[in-house]
Amino acid sequence: MKFKSVIVEDEAPARELLQMYLADMPEFELTASFANAFQAFSYLQSNAVDLMFLDIQMPRMTGLELLRSLRFAPKVILTTAYREYALDAFELDVIDYLLKPVSQERFLRSISKFHSYLGASTTGEEKPAIAENAYVFIKVGKDQIKVFLKDILFIEGFKDYIKVHTDQKMYVAYDRLGYMEEKLPESNFFRIHKSFIVAKDRLDVFRNESVRIGGVEIPIGRVYRQGFIAMMNSGSRQ
Repeated sequence: MKFKSVIVEDEAPARELLQMYLADMPEFELTASFANAFQAFSYLQSNAVDLMFLDIQMPRMTGLELLRSLRFAPKVILTTAYREYALDAFELDVIDYLLKPVSQERFLRSISKFHSYLGASTTGEEKPAIAENAYVFIKVGKDQIKVFLKDILFIEGFKDYIKVHTDQKMYVAYDRLGYMEEKLPESNFFRIHKSFIVAKDRLDVFRNESVRIGGVEIPIGRVYRQGFIAMMNSGSRQ
């Protein structure tokens, strides 16, 4: 299966860099590339797209304005040179937010997040559930181990290492918790503490100060508490 993708980027070097990265991904087909949002808007009215790489700062119409103007938007990975747009971006339920210049490693992490959304609706009207075959690879010793997202209970961070707790076993992997957080779909996983990410649908009990999952009590950090409680009370991540 090939995923149809488009690039909307007014800077030629940045556009060419994304094209080069995508050319190394056989599961993606770059169907169009645009230098402004108006051209992209017209194209998207009559062409189905799975993933759009979208620059924010463009003349006449910004990427965020384009995204808000679409009734049915594809999955979106935003690109920008400015950090201050991050909050607005994630309110629009984008998959990821890349700061330019985009490194290949950071690009691949975004692609990994897109794969986590396989099988989800592209209308933007509902939060996606974890697809049955969605997975991530984690580095355990010299091996890259495939772990299905539906099996993950919670992830615990220890500096440069993480413990991935699943239904079957626990893996100790060489990775940072922040990097792992970027790979996971935000609608299904929530960071509740500087050292813990939990699978929302696997929670047994939650309180203001802690959650219980798989028989383990996990604390909720003060800085994460308000967002977590609001997400659980509303039934979706804010």
